[in-house]
Amino acid sequence: MKQQRNVRRSSGRAQSAGGREQRVLVVDDEPDIRELLELTLARMGLGVDSAGSVAEAKERLRTARYRLCLTDMRLPDGEGLELVHHIAGLEGDLPVAVITAYGSAENAVAALKAGAFDYVSKPVGLEQLRTLVKSALSLPGEDAAAPAGQRLLGESAAMQEVRQMIVKLARTQAPAHVAGESGSGKELAARQIHLLGARRDRPFVPVNCGAIPENLMESEFFGYRKGAFTGAQEDRGGFFQAADGGTLFLDEVAELPLHMQVKLLRTIQEKRVRKVGATQEDPVDVRLISATHQDLAAGVEAGRFRQDLYYRLNVIELKMPPLRERREDVEAIAEAILARLAAQSGAAAARLSAAALQELQGYDFPGNIRELENILERATALSGSSEIAPEDLRLRLGAGEEAPAGAQAAARAGMLNLPLPDYLDRIEREAILDALAKTRFNRTAAAKILGVTFRTLRYRMQRLGINEPEQE
Repeated sequence: MKQQRNVRRSSGRAQSAGGREQRVLVVDDEPDIRELLELTLARMGLGVDSAGSVAEAKERLRTARYRLCLTDMRLPDGEGLELVHHIAGLEGDLPVAVITAYGSAENAVAALKAGAFDYVSKPVGLEQLRTLVKSALSLPGEDAAAPAGQRLLGESAAMQEVRQMIVKLARTQAPAHVAGESGSGKELAARQIHLLGARRDRPFVPVNCGAIPENLMESEFFGYRKGAFTGAQEDRGGFFQAADGGTLFLDEVAELPLHMQVKLLRTIQEKRVRKVGATQEDPVDVRLISATHQDLAAGVEAGRFRQDLYYRLNVIELKMPPLRERREDVEAIAEAILARLAAQSGAAAARLSAAALQELQGYDFPGNIRELENILERATALSGSSEIAPEDLRLRLGAGEEAPAGAQAAARAGMLNLPLPDYLDRIEREAILDALAKTRFNRTAAAKILGVTFRTLRYRMQRLGINEPEQE
């Protein structure tokens, strides 16, 4: 009792930035664990209230306001999952974290699907607990917004649903999977989830799983120790170490080979990684967001993707609608792209004629927003005026067709006055854009058409100012 009073007295000094006390509700029926949690939280300067059952916790929640609820999964009169559902139905947005039994991955996934902020396994690691609590307390307000350049454009019903889902995903640490066609904005959605969440001030590390040679995957993901293999002249961290404290975005996760899927699953479950050549594992605190244009469930059925990893990555799914299903957004997106292209070139922004806009709105966009960006970039280069006409868009050309001779001649004539380096850059840009169009803007396939490596294509796209996927 004396120790309990000390906890109460210490917690009474904790205050939020607004001068109000920050209080945490701890729900556990084991006195020893409850006391450990209370002492740890009190040393962090937080107020602590305790409950030993679901009923007692509900009564606490009815009479007081908390910044975080930390609950065990097994309680005398029910389960912590019941408390997660109860809190989800209350007004406000109280984050709740659950304590699960060691190795109970199913309980952790169930809690995250129900809306839990995060989970911690028994025996409770105090450092992991402190990290969880700090993340929960640093969640931004519900009215937080992503920076202007990182926002998804469009006011269609489909995009409004996407934005609402992004806000929900930002307020949890659950692994999320973003599904959608190539070029539909999956990485931009992942960035928004990161920027609206508790990890917004930490790194966001995007990784294209399909662009990493299979023999380098383990060292790229987990890092390596000096001398682990030929060429390992110093210790180096991998993607997980680079994203520590932040978000790791695994794009085209379906491209991972099975042996890497096994290692990734262990890292997710244990929250620890082992560098190549190391004998010990190191803890990592990473929020995982994955994406692919493939059907992961079909990959599981075909044996190409592990079912256990599928369930761990696809805790919550966000579906990005293709551009053809939100045609009313084409005008706003096109105007934003044209303004950005003008800012990059220093010229006045081109505008779409009414006929050109109508043609864009009637096009199906197999490459989605990425294709629209490249169409407009090509159109501004071909157009001889400040207004883009339908013929500048070249939407009706097949994969093997060429532009009309007149348009080609006009474009070439306009380029003859350029210095040789600019002329060659323009030719190279057109070749890359044509290859991307033929492959529905799949950069790996486009690189094969052009006879270069993926990394070479990516470098040339960056040098020439052709938009990378993160600009979707």
